[in-house]
Amino acid sequence: MKSFNVKISSIGDVKNFVNIVSKYDFDIDLISDRYVVDAKSIMGIFSLDLTKPIEVQVHTDDADAIGAELAPYLA
Repeated sequence: MKSFNVKISSIGDVKNFVNIVSKYDFDIDLISDRYVVDAKSIMGIFSLDLTKPIEVQVHTDDADAIGAELAPYLA
């Protein structure tokens, strides 16, 4: 498992983020305070506080490819 923080600040960012993470078969979670949502869920992301960085947990041992694709969102 690998974790890092991202900043998703607009509706377009949410759409692009979901498109990126949906390409992968493993589980990816977003954590904000006490809430954990599926990163592949647009509605779940909109339920989070997008004004601050959100922790991403990637549940795989090989997270290099997704890390490179999410580089524009890293906080």
